[in-house]
Amino acid sequence: MVSVLVVNDQSLQRLALGMLLAAEPGLTVVGEAADGDEAIRASAALRPDVVLMDSRLSRSDAIGTIRHITRPAGLTDEAAASRVLVLTAAEREADAWAALRAGAGGFLLNDADPAELTAAIRVVAAGDAVITPGLTRALIDAVRQQHTVRPLPRTSGLGALTGRERDVLIAVAAGWTNAEIAQWLSIAPTTVKTHVSNVLAKIGARARVQAVTFAYESGLIRPAA
Repeated sequence: MVSVLVVNDQSLQRLALGMLLAAEPGLTVVGEAADGDEAIRASAALRPDVVLMDSRLSRSDAIGTIRHITRPAGLTDEAAASRVLVLTAAEREADAWAALRAGAGGFLLNDADPAELTAAIRVVAAGDAVITPGLTRALIDAVRQQHTVRPLPRTSGLGALTGRERDVLIAVAAGWTNAEIAQWLSIAPTTVKTHVSNVLAKIGARARVQAVTFAYESGLIRPAA
């Protein structure tokens, strides 16, 4: 059973989302919040698998909320932290870069149909990423606009990766599945899964989507001009 906390500043939308998700087999709504502070408190108390958050919170509030939820103070087992799925309007997709760096596990347009929403919640709960095609375009544009790649400290984890782990990270950043990576490297899919887990641990990421942003920011991958 996947537990969900609904965060939305409009009470009718919170109610509608709650009713929709509660009627879905395998999902349970454990609470709701109207703003960032409520979301942080509720997430700490309820420990939901997924926090479904509307991006209409102010940008600074949204980023801070994501950071507090995905990296809660005092939680020693980081894997136990809640994951965040953000519902966003098309015109706000450019804000996703900062939200992904803060720890968001995925983005979905707020006009997605119920099947897409429930599927996305399950994907994020499992630790994988959900990114809309338009958001992918926005992320690439954001990287291209950075004239230089900021150097990251050694503690960021890139220097700790083995050659094979770097290969796996490059493939993950290219959007390849574990099966595709396994075929490319001529190794078992279970071995790929182990490599991915090791990469995430070493770079301090909780999901593949953060590994993608890390690959670009660290300079391991540079987008084409």
